[in-house]
Amino acid sequence: MRTEWPSLSPMQTGIRGRCPRCGQGHLFKGFLTLNQRCEACGLDYSFADPADGPAFFVICFACVPSVALGVWLEVQFQPAWWVHLLVTIPFMFLTCIPPLRPLKGWLVASQYFYKAEEGKLVRASRPASGLEDKEAALSPGE
Repeated sequence: MRTEWPSLSPMQTGIRGRCPRCGQGHLFKGFLTLNQRCEACGLDYSFADPADGPAFFVICFACVPSVALGVWLEVQFQPAWWVHLLVTIPFMFLTCIPPLRPLKGWLVASQYFYKAEEGKLVRASRPASGLEDKEAALSPGE
């Protein structure tokens, strides 16, 4: 098995749904479910945790056009409620569902490329024993 892999663009591999290491294997085994590992190079995908990131980005750029369409439709034509159901709701689905998979792939590939890990708290070390005495001497009122 190879030990060195070419540096691949997270944008290209993620949007295509390919392995971020080799660019050959599939990232997904369903619409949004990640594979456990790459079938081509064996990369374990357990490092990947895009959480709600894809949904957040889709909401940010899909809600504004959807609401704008609904408001424009209402102000311009004042249609019956069922017209909104036939026009606005399909538009919302068409702007929200298709970008989820490419965005999730891009976030997973970016996690691999930039070696992103879960944040960790770093505890401050205890002050030196001489420093404690100086702090006690400087504290007022005792």
